[in-house]
Amino acid sequence: MTELNNPLLSASDRELHEECGVFGVFGVENAASLTYYGLHALQHRGQEGAGIVSVDRTGRFTRIKGEGLVTEVFSEERLAKLAGDRAIGHVRYSTTGGGGIENVQPFLFRHNSGDFALAHNGNLVNSEQLVRYLEDRGSLFQSSSDSEILAHLIKKETNRANRPRIHAIVDALNMMEGAFAFLVMTANRIYACRDKYGLRPLSIGRLGDGYVVSSETCAFDVIGAEFVRDVEPGEIVTIDRHGLRSMDYSQYKRRLMCAMEYIYFSRPDSDIEGCNVHAFRKETGRRLFHEAPAEADIVIGVPDSSLSAASGYSEASGIPYEMGLIKNKYIGRTFIQPSQELREKGVRMKLSAVKSVVRGKRVALIDDSVVRGTTSRRIVAMLRDAGALEVHVRIASPPIIAPCFYGVDISTYDELACAHHSVEEVRRMLGADSLAFLSPEALFKAGGRSELCLACFSGNYPTALYRSVEEANKDGKF
Repeated sequence: MTELNNPLLSASDRELHEECGVFGVFGVENAASLTYYGLHALQHRGQEGAGIVSVDRTGRFTRIKGEGLVTEVFSEERLAKLAGDRAIGHVRYSTTGGGGIENVQPFLFRHNSGDFALAHNGNLVNSEQLVRYLEDRGSLFQSSSDSEILAHLIKKETNRANRPRIHAIVDALNMMEGAFAFLVMTANRIYACRDKYGLRPLSIGRLGDGYVVSSETCAFDVIGAEFVRDVEPGEIVTIDRHGLRSMDYSQYKRRLMCAMEYIYFSRPDSDIEGCNVHAFRKETGRRLFHEAPAEADIVIGVPDSSLSAASGYSEASGIPYEMGLIKNKYIGRTFIQPSQELREKGVRMKLSAVKSVVRGKRVALIDDSVVRGTTSRRIVAMLRDAGALEVHVRIASPPIIAPCFYGVDISTYDELACAHHSVEEVRRMLGADSLAFLSPEALFKAGGRSELCLACFSGNYPTALYRSVEEANKDGKF
């Protein structure tokens, strides 16, 4: 789902975000309640909206959605209205058109060929062309999210309404280009679909006699489901009373998982295509030390996504790992402050330096990435204020030099510190004593992989973009 710049947010206020997570249940009683717990486990993938659609025994669809966290949108009373043994859910980070209740998923569509709901994680790079194609044929869009495109593509062939729904889904997916993991739920089944490049994760689990589908495997553990397998790139898995059935909608298949899923987005207790996220990050930390050793007294990780890499760096170096930064877990969602002075205080609300740990020490500060550099600069200054003698910044990923077109809110070159500056220039911007990044080769070795999407690190995109990078950079849109 395409990210547009929010004019209310300055670049210094925004962190790196991936837009959403999907979760589905088929053939298990109280499916909506299980979906609630699944979405709670995926809350890190989106905090601005959540929704659930359920189907009861009569085939009636019920939807509840809202803006806010999962716990804010749903109550016991609201969940009780979502009857049935099948449901799909979604957590959202605001993307196309910004926020707004109209963009909160799952979307629910009424149609004479049968009602259906869908939820989407990812971003289509040919959305503008598809919207124009559909509107020329009479489609009216109810949201500004590119996720709605799939529904209109499915419904567009009204003269062939009697053929099985999966054929319309196959045709629709073959018209789409980009990164996506879709869940489509009809009255009788759930279809789990993944893009042919394998850019976004999607996994299937077993729960009793039924099945669950999730953007991350960490959600399976919460509800006691057992991992079965990943949805393959270019595959549609049909889940119904017959069990699992598979169909390839594309013979072109790659395994270009977004490297940022391992580096930043996913929870450390998730497994992505057979590799545990914590283990991956810890190995990047080990390799980071061998590539860029620092003379330091302590190793500190930036909570939370960098702690595993910091642990690996400490083990490889023999330098003690310390909890030198503490994250306030109860701050809730980011709010906009009216002045720069108050924004500076907002950072300290999120992170605090432990003075007794860092005072008088040479610190090796491990972080997962540098995007705009603003947060890193504030953390370095915070450690110096707390008495650190030296701060040596080590980044467990390569420099981000290019926008992402596949669902990460890195929309323009202007926002990227490393796109226009050398490592030495960035070091001075951060106020660090030294700065080093992990090599791209280390990412492949850390995950034991031969393929990854490294587009934001290299500028080499695995798909056609349908717009030039210069056009996207000019108007700030993907």
